Amino acid sequence: MELELTRENFVAEVLDYKGTVLIDFWATWCGPCRMQGPILEAFAKEHPEVKVGKVNVDEQGELAEKFRIMSIPTLLVFKDGKLVNNAVGLHDKKGLEALVE
Repeated sequence: MELELTRENFVAEVLDYKGTVLIDFWATWCGPCRMQGPILEAFAKEHPEVKVGKVNVDEQGELAEKFRIMSIPTLLVFKDGKLVNNAVGLHDKKGLEALVE
């Protein structure tokens, strides 16, 4: 299950979290973002050891700006609170697995 990330819960859910977090920066109007959604859901079910979160860039502009999100979907990977990987564009499940390794 994906977690809706906001400015209010980002520190607790991502930066203070001990483990891996995969974050999808997306918007409702973005076609590739809508295609990425079901792939992320399937990934989250198969990989419970990875916390999967979503940031709606229209509602959380401050977070999008902080991480310099220029295109969506953008995926960020945090491990133990540190940004370790990122990717732009639509990714299949194998691509997501490679991203969080």
